[in-house]
Amino acid sequence: MTTNLTFYGVACFEATGPAGRILFDPFLTGNPVAPCGPDDLEPPDVILVSHAAFDHMGDAAAIARRTGAPVVCGADVGELLHAQGVARSQLRITVWGIRVEVGGVHVAPVECHHWSVAKLPGGQLVTGTPMGFVVETEPGCRIYHFGDTAIFGDLRLIGELHRPTVALLGCTQPWSLVASGAGRVVTGEMSPDEAALAAEMLGVEVAVACHYERPDHPDVKEFLEQVAARDSSGRRRAEALSAGETLVLEGSAITGGGRSER
Repeated sequence: MTTNLTFYGVACFEATGPAGRILFDPFLTGNPVAPCGPDDLEPPDVILVSHAAFDHMGDAAAIARRTGAPVVCGADVGELLHAQGVARSQLRITVWGIRVEVGGVHVAPVECHHWSVAKLPGGQLVTGTPMGFVVETEPGCRIYHFGDTAIFGDLRLIGELHRPTVALLGCTQPWSLVASGAGRVVTGEMSPDEAALAAEMLGVEVAVACHYERPDHPDVKEFLEQVAARDSSGRRRAEALSAGETLVLEGSAITGGGRSER
């Protein structure tokens, strides 16, 4: 069996495998490196939205309206999606610990140390609970999406309980999208070394860089180096994809692998 993992830039990934087509944080419009737009994607079996930030929630409403795909998200994201024309019957509101099956895909929402704030069309601000996700695309292939989390100790517990084999880990910022303000932003929600430590805490076989625009950024290169330095197993792979590139994960033990371009 084979799972294909395609990167669309920032934190948007599409995983296709025996369990179905899963779209994570579908930020395409306004994404400076996205190789396609929201109308170009095949209909997903499920859309997972970690939180309400524009560079994660992205085009979820447009894709859900066009395809009828269900969306797994928090309460604030659900309210904003409904305000943007997504039927409530397409929404599955959940939170950490409440596992759901949607579109034939089993989804485990997990703890995420971040924030989530949505502004409704009338100007009202609503807050919710940000989430990471663990999904199994085929036996032995379990993908963790970090959802913009900072590092925290219970990543080890997530690793113990859910046994992810592949982790999509934010190691920097999409720097062209960072808002101006006082001072300057120095790191992403995790630094490259923290993201590499997160891979070790989760115990994954494949650590995939996330939350960036280009894989040649120094932060991404540092992440790849630190994954090897932090690896106590001696077998962890580190990957950083260009937007539009697909990582092929073959077999239940994730022993194979290859790349292709969209």
